[in-house]
Amino acid sequence: MTLSPKKSRGLGRGLSALMSDVTTEGASNTSPRRPDMLVPVEQVRPNPDQPRRTFAEDALQELAASVAEKGIIQPLIVRRAPDNPDMYEIVAGERRWRAAQIAQLHEIPILLRDYNDTEVLEVAIIENIQRADLNPIDEAASYRQLMDRFGHTQEQLASALGKSRSHIANLMRLLGLPDEVQQYLVSGALTAGHARALIGNDRAALLAREAIQRKLSVRDVEKLVKKGPALKRRPITGTPVPKDPDTIQIENELSASLKMKVTIDHKEGDEGGKITIVYNSLDQLDDLLRALSGN
Repeated sequence: MTLSPKKSRGLGRGLSALMSDVTTEGASNTSPRRPDMLVPVEQVRPNPDQPRRTFAEDALQELAASVAEKGIIQPLIVRRAPDNPDMYEIVAGERRWRAAQIAQLHEIPILLRDYNDTEVLEVAIIENIQRADLNPIDEAASYRQLMDRFGHTQEQLASALGKSRSHIANLMRLLGLPDEVQQYLVSGALTAGHARALIGNDRAALLAREAIQRKLSVRDVEKLVKKGPALKRRPITGTPVPKDPDTIQIENELSASLKMKVTIDHKEGDEGGKITIVYNSLDQLDDLLRALSGN
């Protein structure tokens, strides 16, 4: 099956063909691929448009230790550097290249491809999806990039990436959540299960904070969503709950009767509360005392 983005590619490669070149970095349970050649490590350079900018130091050191012991199992995918035919530019496998330098390898195995700039970016996004530590928002954003920039459908992505269509659809729905909730997913404060229960809810951010503060399960969050405004009975500290019309009416009547500002703090669901009366002079205080004493 060959997929056609919004404009055709000269080489006619589809998503499945690109995907066949991308394997999980450092996977020890996959059969090693035969490289096209071995090249000096200094003749290989990173892709300047690589979407992944950060590499966890601990994981990199762990990979370097494996490379030092077993070598690079999966070859790097490269192309000729556009500005220097004697150099190779990494399309996929920058972690392995960095690990090889730490392990002081002199040569590294490569698969040489003639990808154009568009295909290089596409492969980089596909490789990004294969990361074990990818958070749900980054994974969803990668799917969105493949669809918006290259014209792929959810069905095509599911087929080529070995994912279910529902998995891709559910993750992409997370991109509709408020930025605050998305950040909770990125940081790991919330799981995708928690977040899915909040999709389409106009109080998603409030409910997300409630779930984090009280360490609620996914089922608990689903119950909160179903209860709707009942959450007002357990307000989060610093989040004011609007007063009901009856309380406001009583405040107005007392203020008019006493000719002083009256505020009622009554927590919904509780029997007790607090009344605050503000006087502006000692004469008003005397009037208030006489009214309270019945004189």
